[in-house]
Amino acid sequence: MKKILFLILFALIFFNINAQESEITTYYFIRHAEKNRTDSIHNNPDLNEIGKKRAEYWNTVFKNIVFDEIYSTDYNRTIQTAAPTAKSKNLEIKLYDPDNLYDEDFQLQTKGKTVLVVGHSNTTPSFVNKILGKEIYSEIDDSNNSNLYIITITNNVLSDVLLVVNL
Repeated sequence: MKKILFLILFALIFFNINAQESEITTYYFIRHAEKNRTDSIHNNPDLNEIGKKRAEYWNTVFKNIVFDEIYSTDYNRTIQTAAPTAKSKNLEIKLYDPDNLYDEDFQLQTKGKTVLVVGHSNTTPSFVNKILGKEIYSEIDDSNNSNLYIITITNNVLSDVLLVVNL
């Protein structure tokens, strides 16, 4: 009986040590909320009223997630989408260049962290695909502001899921 207890204790300690050595990086990707479409010439519109509600709703969705960093492109609609969550988490919104997705600097800065990334209908799936190393997700339809992509990297093993989170 003592041998069995010793083996169980050893196994618990061994697995606990290994679990502590695991490095987990988690990315949450969303597209900006609904934008104001009243001026077709304006290429940097703000969110419309529904978009403002959605941005607040994302904050509710992410209520129990402890983010280390929040990233956005440098557009009004993406920053405004990220703002309620950043404010509630007391985090600054960091800007990323949608032309340089998942570059070495970004990988180093986010390794081992939980990160929210707010992008666009074309950049969000591209960013996710870049991390996964394969083309899985296509551009988001312009009427879709509900996709939530979650990528987890644990000791270089990737997993991904796409959720649709409606208002």
